[in-house]
Amino acid sequence: MNKTASPGRTKLLVAVVVVLALAGALAMLLTQKPAAPQASFSTLGGEKLALDSLRGKVVLVNFWATSCPGCIKEMPDLVKTWQKYHSRGLETIAVAMSYDPPEYVRQFVEKNGLPFTVALDTGGAVAQAFGNVRVTPTTFVIDKQGQIIQQYVGEPDFAQLHVLIESAL
Repeated sequence: MNKTASPGRTKLLVAVVVVLALAGALAMLLTQKPAAPQASFSTLGGEKLALDSLRGKVVLVNFWATSCPGCIKEMPDLVKTWQKYHSRGLETIAVAMSYDPPEYVRQFVEKNGLPFTVALDTGGAVAQAFGNVRVTPTTFVIDKQGQIIQQYVGEPDFAQLHVLIESAL
């Protein structure tokens, strides 16, 4: 009995190994989540907040405007979500769009008692960093490792959002 593999079998084995390696690499690429951008926020209170400083927490970044009906409608649910999960490690940053007058944002925050961080994107750099966000509301959920695990354009399904947050915490 000949113990060496025939050249045809060797080529087939090599081809199978190459295909499996390529399939594995493709699977890794498809399951990899994009990294959150190196964004820095200017809070309504005038402080700077780097997104990187929140590693180890789940972060919800919500782009909104005081002139956006969907944004106004979802704000009480964002507050409830923050209240439910903040003590477990959820941070929320509500980013007011560049066209939103800071005084309108300030009045809205005071009137509605928003408990989470509110940032002003006066130059539009934060919206640009997150893929040139133009539609409000747009919400990103970032995991503890700084990967974007979900993006919502429009008002999210809050029951689904809560399931996602639970799994990420």
